[in-house]
Amino acid sequence: MNKLSLEERVALRDSVHQLLTNECDESAVRTTMETTSGFDPVLWNKLAEMGIVGLIINEDQGGAGVGPIELETVMEEVGAALLCSPLLASGVLAAELLNALQNDDVSSQLLPAIADGSCIATAALTGQSGCWTEGGVTVSAKGNTNEWLLSGSASYVLHGQNANVLLVAASTSDGLSMFVVEAEADGLSISGLPTFDHTLRLAEISFDKVAAERITTQRPVWDAVIQALDITLVALAGEQAGAAEHCLAATVDYAKTRIQFGRAIGSFQAIKHMAADLLLETESSISAARHAAACLADGTDDATEAVSLAAFACADTFVSTAATSVQMYGGIAFTWEHPAHLYLRRARADAQLFGSSSFYRERFIQQLEA
Repeated sequence: MNKLSLEERVALRDSVHQLLTNECDESAVRTTMETTSGFDPVLWNKLAEMGIVGLIINEDQGGAGVGPIELETVMEEVGAALLCSPLLASGVLAAELLNALQNDDVSSQLLPAIADGSCIATAALTGQSGCWTEGGVTVSAKGNTNEWLLSGSASYVLHGQNANVLLVAASTSDGLSMFVVEAEADGLSISGLPTFDHTLRLAEISFDKVAAERITTQRPVWDAVIQALDITLVALAGEQAGAAEHCLAATVDYAKTRIQFGRAIGSFQAIKHMAADLLLETESSISAARHAAACLADGTDDATEAVSLAAFACADTFVSTAATSVQMYGGIAFTWEHPAHLYLRRARADAQLFGSSSFYRERFIQQLEA
């Protein structure tokens, strides 16, 4: 794994910021989120060309070969811009899951195409309960070395309706296994789920004796899933922290120029107090996300605790910042036309995407006690 210097990370962040400023402004987000796919293929290709889609994929498989620190840096810009894309699903969750499973044949087959953006992959890991634990898997598999068939259903599959390839966790007679399924396979049914955040795409997938390729691995499958989920949570935390920081900055700018009763509303004590509280929260969330990324990159003993902390802290901060910014803007922010509305919807959706903040707060406490 490569580790970029501070100067290189700043340059990477600046490049992503410039691209998203040019290609992903509010107007572009609103247009993209109302399309069927929910992402812009042209922008997706540009992200792939920059190496963003293959950021955590090894260089010998077409990626940049960097790690959680660089990923979190990029995701802060992604969150600030409200990027609509399968980046989290394909370039993070699916890519890291393949890395973690350590099957060279399957990785060589899929990762180069994921890195260059020509293949969108996602992972089906839980059922309708949305329980992101091994017990939440509701797909089963029967077969032998030559043929495996999947039955059951998976839900909350990120960008499942846009995926070319699915990585599916399924129960077998000898334990949990991971399977590769083509999106066009017979017996496979993909249905889009309604989402509070219009920039998000989730799907429910039904399997009716669907042919699948089993991924052989030398480690427990759920351990590989946890590794993939941990880096995905760090990426999501970076997105939440970056979006919260952007929300606060935009709201403060507005408070400096909005005149009421002959004064800028930013001079009112109530507004000052809210802004000060949010500054403390946003700075703390950024620190939590970056600390978790650094712990994962260095493989420290407290990495899992740091990830859990970032998962609930950044989710809660984004929700509170987006909600409070609506209050600080006043009545205008309650309208669909105002961007604060979009950030509030993203915040509430992100807070439930891979489990609630309550779940990760409890996990954090259990990890500390252990």
